Amino acid sequence: MKVVVLAGGLGTRLAEETEIKPKPMIEIGHRPILWHIMKHYAHYGYKEFAIALGYKGELIKRYFLDYVELEGSLSINFQERHIERHDHHPEDWAIHLVDTGLETITGGRLKRLAPLLEDGTFLMTYGDGVSNVDIHALVEFHRLHGKLATVSAVRPPARFGGLEFEGDRVVRFSEKPQAGEGWINGGFFVLEPQVLDYIEGDATHFEREPLEHLANDGQLVAYRHDSFWQCMDTLRDKRLLESLWAENQAPWKVWQD
Repeated sequence: MKVVVLAGGLGTRLAEETEIKPKPMIEIGHRPILWHIMKHYAHYGYKEFAIALGYKGELIKRYFLDYVELEGSLSINFQERHIERHDHHPEDWAIHLVDTGLETITGGRLKRLAPLLEDGTFLMTYGDGVSNVDIHALVEFHRLHGKLATVSAVRPPARFGGLEFEGDRVVRFSEKPQAGEGWINGGFFVLEPQVLDYIEGDATHFEREPLEHLANDGQLVAYRHDSFWQCMDTLRDKRLLESLWAENQAPWKVWQD
């Protein structure tokens, strides 16, 4: 099962950082938040990633190229032009780095990945948020209800849009101020390939028409995650995540070093 990470946005609310790098490359504990997200999924055995690139996507490509080449210890023989690696690489990931356009919106980025996603259920999240959501439990929940889409519902501050339920089924998706019980879209989706049919093109916001239509069709179900979730929208958010990591109190670090 592939993991899609949307990593192409401009990150304008973090302009202090994103003038020189894409938002997913902003570091928490000297590692990009994108790396933290991927480590989380890999911990649960999901190690094939499709990264949807846009703004400064070449920096994400360069990071992973360097990560493969430079991680661990090396011996370099200049005379023989030989490089010997002494450590096994810490990751056994497969990564598809896909240019999805500078101006493409979230739904369009997902749609452009269709050739990679047509063979079955896939996971999807945003490249700017971490959580301790149990991916095994999330996938099992999705399989049990049999609908096309599962969204992880979380409870952060009221500046986000909201989800309304009947049981576990999402009956209304609102991008505007919170309503109902105060649950919002936290990313960490499980999706069937048919979801791509709900996306019209590059200008489509996945969080608008596709999710709204899935909800109207009874095909969007919420996995309620009432533990840790945090996006990185502002410098304040970044500092919070940095402090949690520095104090060895990062709830999203479910993997072992």
